[in-house]
Amino acid sequence: MKAQSAIEYLTTYGWAIMIMAVVLSALYFLGLFNPGTFAGQECLLPAGFSCTNIYLFPNGLLNINLMQVTQSPINITGIGCSSNQSLIHMQTYSVSNQIYMPIGSNYTFSVFCYTSNSIYTGKLGSLYNGYLIINYTSTTTGFPHMITGQLIARVS
Repeated sequence: MKAQSAIEYLTTYGWAIMIMAVVLSALYFLGLFNPGTFAGQECLLPAGFSCTNIYLFPNGLLNINLMQVTQSPINITGIGCSSNQSLIHMQTYSVSNQIYMPIGSNYTFSVFCYTSNSIYTGKLGSLYNGYLIINYTSTTTGFPHMITGQLIARVS
């Protein structure tokens, strides 16, 4: 009688442990334990600027829609995307082709994101964590400015 009770006890707990293992492995394969699954895209810029429609391609090309609501119209003179705030790979615009942005306007930029000295490449779903660097000149004062914002983009 004691042996039968012990076998029933082990069988019951064995099934419970096996069911829990199956459930946990299913949750693992669905990505529940990966924090990157829940991380959203984010672009944090100083006051007067915001970004929408962030789209990062697997080859490192970033399409980003930048909106400016500063106190005066501006000319964008350069923009870059880097993992270490480096200005080396910035896409600059000459005086003749600067991007003019009136107050309240937006513009979509395409720029490559870099990690160290190479263009970022990532597989679908991976996260890029870096900085968006923007150089601009106020058309009212003529003073140049540089702003840096935090960028988290998912490769899609």
